[in-house]
Amino acid sequence: MRALKIAATGMAAQQMRVETISNNLANMSTTGYNARRAEFADLHYQQFARAGAVNASDGTVLPTGIQLGLGVRPSAVSMQLAQGSLGQTGGDLDVAIEGRGYLEVTLPNGQAAYTRDGGLKRTGEGLIVTSDGFPVAPDITIPDDARSISINADGEVYAYFSDNAQAQLLGQFSLAGFANPKGLEAIGSNLFVETEASGAAIVTTPGLDGLGTLRQGYLEDSSVDPVREITDLIEAQRGYELNSKVISAADQMLGATAAVR
Repeated sequence: MRALKIAATGMAAQQMRVETISNNLANMSTTGYNARRAEFADLHYQQFARAGAVNASDGTVLPTGIQLGLGVRPSAVSMQLAQGSLGQTGGDLDVAIEGRGYLEVTLPNGQAAYTRDGGLKRTGEGLIVTSDGFPVAPDITIPDDARSISINADGEVYAYFSDNAQAQLLGQFSLAGFANPKGLEAIGSNLFVETEASGAAIVTTPGLDGLGTLRQGYLEDSSVDPVREITDLIEAQRGYELNSKVISAADQMLGATAAVR
């Protein structure tokens, strides 16, 4: 009874889809989060009669053949690279990326990681870091006596002082781009690391090479669409129920066969 195993793969696929949707909904308020989508592919097909084969009884050619599919398998859980809406915060160190690109940060082991979460902070020494304390590359330190700072669209960071009307340039943020951003590996805390699938990071000035620009005083909201996620959740639930009904039907057929024997 192949239907049992085929339906089981369908139930497992819909369960994975529900888990992906639940993660999207859990992160609907996460800064810079891109929604994920579960993707599936059909399994191997068992050939009973190949299309184009010659019928041995009368010599006719079979126009379609007989193939029996053996179920479904997960093929990918990919990011939907959509720009989230920008919400105004007014914070000096809140920076949103308009367009493509990621801020580069340095992990404690020295490895580079990338994020679209521009909710930056300042350490006691004045170093600009992420919410988890990872320094943003290149390192930029704000002097203790700085009255305020300004970050322009090109990523240049200026400090203003009470005794000087002229702004002082502290440094410039850069953005990293990838040939295949969907190939990045998520490691949590809104961070990604590059992989062979993503390609090497191309680090450059904001606004160049097709990358976005920075906007101070804003943060990028999650790109999750709650209405679409709820609709997909209902669809996945119904798909799970239908596959479970196939298992029940197959079980009844096996029961009838056993009763006859």
